[in-house]
Amino acid sequence: MSEQSRHRPAKPYRRPKKDPVRILAFEALRAVDERDAYANLVLPPLLKKAREKDDFDGRDAALATELVYGTLRRQGTYDAIIAACIDRPLREVDPPVLDVLALGAHQLLGTRIPTHAAVSASVELARVVLGDGRAKFVNAVLRKISQHDMDAWLEKVAPPYDEDAEDHLAVVHSHPRWVVSALWDSLGGGRAGIEDLLEADNERPEVTLVARPGRSTTGELTDLLGADSVLPGRWSPYAVRLAEGGEPGAIEAVRDGRAGVQDEGSQLVAIALADAPLEGSDERWLDGCAGPGGKAALLGALAAGRGASLLAAEKQPHRARLVERALAGNPGPYQVVAADGTRPPWREGVFDRVLVDVPCSGLGALRRRPEARWRRRPSDLEGFAPLQRELLREALKAVRVGGVVGYATCSPHLAETRVVVEDVLRGRGGPAVEAEWVDARPLMPGVPALGDGPDVQLWPHLHGTDAMYLALLRRTA
Repeated sequence: MSEQSRHRPAKPYRRPKKDPVRILAFEALRAVDERDAYANLVLPPLLKKAREKDDFDGRDAALATELVYGTLRRQGTYDAIIAACIDRPLREVDPPVLDVLALGAHQLLGTRIPTHAAVSASVELARVVLGDGRAKFVNAVLRKISQHDMDAWLEKVAPPYDEDAEDHLAVVHSHPRWVVSALWDSLGGGRAGIEDLLEADNERPEVTLVARPGRSTTGELTDLLGADSVLPGRWSPYAVRLAEGGEPGAIEAVRDGRAGVQDEGSQLVAIALADAPLEGSDERWLDGCAGPGGKAALLGALAAGRGASLLAAEKQPHRARLVERALAGNPGPYQVVAADGTRPPWREGVFDRVLVDVPCSGLGALRRRPEARWRRRPSDLEGFAPLQRELLREALKAVRVGGVVGYATCSPHLAETRVVVEDVLRGRGGPAVEAEWVDARPLMPGVPALGDGPDVQLWPHLHGTDAMYLALLRRTA
């Protein structure tokens, strides 16, 4: 060491800069990872708290939202890239460090944030939440990531399509391999269709509102929000789409329950059941799996317009309270009960229309809950299967002869859709209930690409909706 360097004054310590946007994004990712929370439930209260401070504005909220959802959607891709930049297995890296690295990778590869700003902001975040020592590791990894753009990285970390098509798609489009395989089986067709679907899963979904009949109209919502702020629904006569996203909770009609946030796929399911042809009485409707209440609120409004009543049942008491809140102010008669649809308290054969939107894997809503793709396992389907069959079987018992049951699920997985219906109709796993298919396609007028029927599978890339499934069945004996 030279005499000059020996006497050079030490560089003064600089405190890390606290960036409220990136700290909030990190906190949301930690909640998703540590508590198995969902981002759409964690993020709003964090944003609300942050907005109460004068230094957090709408642009900050938009950036925080993009960082959280973008990182979660592309987590599989970013993990593969990070793994290529470190000299240890990914599982040996502490999860908080991985979250900071993934946030940095998304800024570098998935946004227009300049490279220097993305790296420096991520290192500052690491200094705040991880400490100076691990911040150096973050800095080194992100500098390696910054040497290539996304396309170049995918060339490096994804196997060639011709060698392993499913693994290629899994890395490039950030879905677990088993999910890619299941979606491909359900969709059918070649490479183009599955790539379009996986890409759609990684796009930010529109915010869609439903104007509940008898309580609000799409015209009222358009006037309330301004014609420049909304787009008409694609398929549902009760839908409007927010052109620039925004905060639905700030809309007066949503706050007082006259309108709600509801994907058009869910609206179409409820409308199709309500419009299914029926002979005889049409006075008693049942929603057998009503929580959290979106479809029940629309069904209740449609029932009220025809002089019918709705019974909304939900097994979990706290979710039953959400149903009560959604139905509050409904113009027609309704009742909400906490009841198990597999052991129902109602008599058999008393309802004219029944909806069972069964618990499922949620693979149809990966746009809205991107973290679900990383949590679900193939074994989860085995757990849902007996429940789905029993709920459908009891729904068919609850409806009168000639009445209609709608079996719905927010999943395109064949094991949760058509296989369930066919098993129940054929008496697999329990007594058969005599019923016949009702073609659901004519009940979604104007909606293209509905397949060969009689059931309907909606798709994000074809219809701009969640991947909702609907089978309509009429009890025959």
